Amino acid sequence: MESYLMAIDAGTGSVRAVLFNYNGEQVACCQEEWIHDEDPRYPGSMNFNWEHNWDLTCRCTRGVLKEAGIESKQVSAIATTCMREGIVLYDGDAREIWACANVDARSDDEVLQLKKDYPNLEAELYAETGQLYALDALPRLLWVKNKMPDVYKKTEMITMFNDWLIYKLTGVFCSEPSNASTSGLLNLKTRNFDPDIPERCGLKTNIFAPIKECGEPAGTVSKKGEEDSGLAEGTPVIVGGGDAQLGSIGVGVIGDNQAAVFGGSFWQYEYNTGVCTVDRNCRIRVNCHAVPGMWQYEALAFKPGLIMRWYRDAFCDHEKSLEKSTGKSVYAQMDEKASKIPAGSGGMFCAFSDIMDFIHWKHAAPTFTNFQTDADKWNRFTFYRAILENTAMVTRGHMELVKEATGNMPREVIFAGGASKSGLWCSILADVLGVPVKVPVVKEATALGAALLAGKGIGVYKDLSETASRLVKIEKTFTPDSGNTKVYDELYPVWKQVYKAQLELAEKGLTRCLWKAPGV
Repeated sequence: MESYLMAIDAGTGSVRAVLFNYNGEQVACCQEEWIHDEDPRYPGSMNFNWEHNWDLTCRCTRGVLKEAGIESKQVSAIATTCMREGIVLYDGDAREIWACANVDARSDDEVLQLKKDYPNLEAELYAETGQLYALDALPRLLWVKNKMPDVYKKTEMITMFNDWLIYKLTGVFCSEPSNASTSGLLNLKTRNFDPDIPERCGLKTNIFAPIKECGEPAGTVSKKGEEDSGLAEGTPVIVGGGDAQLGSIGVGVIGDNQAAVFGGSFWQYEYNTGVCTVDRNCRIRVNCHAVPGMWQYEALAFKPGLIMRWYRDAFCDHEKSLEKSTGKSVYAQMDEKASKIPAGSGGMFCAFSDIMDFIHWKHAAPTFTNFQTDADKWNRFTFYRAILENTAMVTRGHMELVKEATGNMPREVIFAGGASKSGLWCSILADVLGVPVKVPVVKEATALGAALLAGKGIGVYKDLSETASRLVKIEKTFTPDSGNTKVYDELYPVWKQVYKAQLELAEKGLTRCLWKAPGV
């Protein structure tokens, strides 16, 4: 009987179980959507329902076995991955007692408290952890301490969501550097939790699971894990990691000076470095890679995929109707029309996501500006193209931020995720960045990265770099068009000034930010 590797991926909007053969080919996938409800008492909250979501996870593990038509014992190893930043708290009996998802933003009061009581602490901690209060666990833990003291008093353990999946399958608590680094509780250089960090914030210092490196065995599926998930008791469970880091492995971005862009609901620019340093101006995030001895500069663009969904639902009823009758997706139809719009959208700009400024992270109010009333030149296809160009401009800004911090630029970029299915977006990205953009065959690379770690953990793959270079296939390379690149080179500094002006309006309270970090 053939053997398979399983990835369990707990994303922002869904959970899925994906099966791969040893050649890195996807065999089957079962997915369940989930939502993270806001508690009406706490604006900005993003609760994680561990009971319901574990049930959904088990539906996926059972469902993917059924879809593939295989027995559970044919799964030779499992690895887990997830959205970063989400945390789960447990009591002394190892029961979940509180959890929040990735962009939970309820902790405004706590961020303000930390900044007031310890004015220089955030920058000091960034130098050690690569993280700031915007996304890390420190303000959230302080929120639990202040707002739910009974829960905080009972808290004996904290894990990330991929660790939680391992615990549910095996009964073993462990953490790993790639996702744990996004908590702000881990020292980048040692790749281990540092009790001194929570102590400086008045928080518990003894609630951490042991660190294991990505690709190491965590445990095996327990009897309870088998009863819940349908996976065979005794199956090895291998330490996975955070979604972006495993996505990088899944597209072969493993070595120094390699870069990837993952385009979906959020866009991530990931740049690999073998030197553990941070940005002196605290503008950009630094995480541990899932490859030992490697780190990643990471810049995030908020909501590009969600903006595209909004535009589709608000302005593309005609294309939706055609999709039903022709089968051609709304996005494919819009791409075809927008590809006829000249580069630069006739000088029109839009403001959605901004270039990352981690220490003062705000986005201007959504804006389209500098269009004329000539409907032949400025129409809904022009506006659509402007959204694509805005996201590419942000990515260029992120690439330049990393160059300022490291002195290096990648020679090419790997582009994966849902947005990479758009040939137009790929070509615009190449033109704006001025470097070749390569799109792998496997667009959803995070699960593949988890599967490769699962294989490494049981000895199927000896060398991760060699395995990735052998199994990761490039579907198409988009080479920059020199004429379009010249247009974008001229527009980019203007776009930055336009965005700055829009952000100033939001700072004055005249418009409402698309998003802002807690306490900013």
